[in-house]
Amino acid sequence: MTMSILTAPEAIPDTKHVCYHCGEDCRDEVLHADDHDFCCDGCVTVYSLLKESDLCQYYAIEAAQGISPDPTFYKGKYDHLDQPDVSGKMIEFTDGRLTTVYWYLPKMHCSSCIWLLEHLYRLNPAVRSSVVNFPEKKARITFNAGALRLSDLAALLTRIGYEPYLSMDDLSGKKAGKWNRTRLYKIGIAGFAFGNIMMLSFPEYFHLGQNTSDQNLRTLFGVLNLALSMPVLLYCAGDFYKSAWSALKGRYLNIDAPIALALSCVFLISIYQLATQTGPGYLDSFAGAVFFMLVGRYFQDKTYAGVSFDRDYKSYFPIAISVLNDGAETRKPITELRKNDRMLVRNEELIPADAVLQSAVAMIDYSFVSGESQAVERRKGDTIYAGGKQKGAAIELEVLREVSQSYLTQLWNNEAFTREKDDANKSLASRINRYFSLTVLGIAVITFAIWFWVNKNPETAFLAFTTTLLVACPCALLLSSTFTNGNLLSVFSRNRFYPKNAHSIERLAQIDAVVFDKTGTITLPDDAEIDFTGESLTREELMMIKTLVGQSSHPLSRLIAKHLTDIPASRRVLTGFSETSGKGMAAQWGARMVKIGSPGWVGAARDNAGHQQSSRVYVAVDDVVKGYFTIRSKYRPELPETLAALHQAGIRTYLLSGDRPTDRDLLAPLFGQHALLLFDQKPGQKLDFVRGLQSEGRHVLMVGDGLNDAGALRQSDVGLAVSDDINNFSPSCDAIVEGNQLSLLPGYIALARSGQRIIRQSFAISLIYNILGLSFAVTGHLSPVIAAILMPVSSITIVAFTTLASNAAARRHLKKLTNVIKRA
Repeated sequence: MTMSILTAPEAIPDTKHVCYHCGEDCRDEVLHADDHDFCCDGCVTVYSLLKESDLCQYYAIEAAQGISPDPTFYKGKYDHLDQPDVSGKMIEFTDGRLTTVYWYLPKMHCSSCIWLLEHLYRLNPAVRSSVVNFPEKKARITFNAGALRLSDLAALLTRIGYEPYLSMDDLSGKKAGKWNRTRLYKIGIAGFAFGNIMMLSFPEYFHLGQNTSDQNLRTLFGVLNLALSMPVLLYCAGDFYKSAWSALKGRYLNIDAPIALALSCVFLISIYQLATQTGPGYLDSFAGAVFFMLVGRYFQDKTYAGVSFDRDYKSYFPIAISVLNDGAETRKPITELRKNDRMLVRNEELIPADAVLQSAVAMIDYSFVSGESQAVERRKGDTIYAGGKQKGAAIELEVLREVSQSYLTQLWNNEAFTREKDDANKSLASRINRYFSLTVLGIAVITFAIWFWVNKNPETAFLAFTTTLLVACPCALLLSSTFTNGNLLSVFSRNRFYPKNAHSIERLAQIDAVVFDKTGTITLPDDAEIDFTGESLTREELMMIKTLVGQSSHPLSRLIAKHLTDIPASRRVLTGFSETSGKGMAAQWGARMVKIGSPGWVGAARDNAGHQQSSRVYVAVDDVVKGYFTIRSKYRPELPETLAALHQAGIRTYLLSGDRPTDRDLLAPLFGQHALLLFDQKPGQKLDFVRGLQSEGRHVLMVGDGLNDAGALRQSDVGLAVSDDINNFSPSCDAIVEGNQLSLLPGYIALARSGQRIIRQSFAISLIYNILGLSFAVTGHLSPVIAAILMPVSSITIVAFTTLASNAAARRHLKKLTNVIKRA
């Protein structure tokens, strides 16, 4: 590292020097670099590292610029992390090339920390990505394992001041509970000061102690109040001042800028009155304002954390997995998987938990985790990480660690699968945040000028100025969307509908066209009439067919496997397995080749007659067509009522199917007189159809099974995967719904629309609050402490309103639709 920028240290003169990097006082000696002062070699090293990587804009983001690196760091401190038994428990994922860790960084504290940590790749190119979870003070870091060791990554973080917290809980797999109690301490100190200042101010409240003999006591009480308010100013209110200062350095005004200005005015006026003995000051209002605002923000944070917890740990994630018990296959929700359970994962199925491979070989696609689409080969005994997908024949795995639902949710919201689309509510909130503080500051200045120079009333001028700055609050406006959508996520999840994120709900509210896949979506997954037509099949051939269809999650494959219940699957390992979307499957069974699928796939002649009410799945063994299975699927009984409710809501419906044109006469009346019912659709054709609707200005919801329609799911405005006790999770979808809850789809859309109305109504409530609050403030009829109470009350009101209104909307839309379907 080039250190030529450093000049010799000098003894500290009487003037105070502050370290340019960490913001601490230079107590022992001052080091100089590029005309900046530093307190130690560590801070100079970090500054030099940032400068060499062209990252010095870091210092323009936050007031408390950086963190002094750990002075106890030494070379080799983290070498133990490279030991296999330790690294295997520290890492979250690895495919041999890329490795991911999710580490707790307790010194992360501000927006500049986030910025620097998410630019780690510029400090070391071996870092592929770094995503910060600021509320939990964690960072998920993906790096090239061949170029950067785990110990080197820990050392890099420590060198820039963010030493990872690596405890024995990480090694044992336990989740350590870490809660930052700093805000609670601040609330306690501010509340203590507020109560005692009020008690010492009682004589002033009741105009007691006006005699000359009591002036000494009045002076003593004033000094005590000032002493009690100093910790409130220097410690409790510190976050407001730091946030405001960092915003000013970035040349914009945030919500904390007016608050910091108002608190400063109240405090300085109080000092002036106490010093000149012209009044008792407003130190009670000052302490009360800080106390109530801290309580309000604490309540907001706890509420949002509760929503996040419900989302990550309590909501039902509708994916099931096949589990083998003494050779018998059963289905189990992934949340019920336990260590040592034996999973059976088929082609294109998600691996929901870290596990050890029990089959001879597997090809794992980790694109869901790392974004790398190339499948990697794994052998028996290798660890397979959650989030991978099997590409090929079914494999058996033994669960190593239980499912982390929060991890799957975070993977689902990975940047690689997050669509870049406009969010109207977010844009509105951004505009409000940008101009609100400037507008409030302008109103406060005009109010002060009118009272001070026009009305000649300096005391009311300062009172109106400070209360205007305190009472105006955009928090309720900015949090309306967050709390409404957060509560709706919980409501949806309780009703077996699992949206990816809040943006999915907002897009769902705009839907005016729904496109349905047929097989496995509007048909029942395990109820059909099946017959075989063709040459008589030997038991060996039936075993070959049973074994082949058992490798796939396709609805028709599952139906055939269920039909062949009395035929055991072969213990012989299939080789050369392949499954082509929309066509079929093929594999080698010893020296014999078996194919199952469409006529073209197996080499059969296309027959257009005689099976308009059924689907056909052809079978060929050793390139000889043996015949076909005729499958007459049964439709979900609630389908007519579901489609009727969608039409009543003004939503057009369409059908896309990869099957032959079966049941057209039955389905056409249900989908509507002018609806399009398209059959023999390949995955690319489904995608093009969705794109065509969007080009006409339609907002499209694609409903499919997530197997043959991943492209259409991704292209649509909202992609909905239907899960029927099956592991067909696709990162392309925006939501998952249980098959038996698909009948509530009109209710889900209506609830999403109600959610957007609730957001607009909460915007209106917040606007009315600010107008009324400012009206009282500018007339001088509001005290600072009342203004400080009203500020968090407005946010609490919005939280209560959005929660009650969204729950009421859920009861209105979902229960009403459920009753209609039951009556039908």
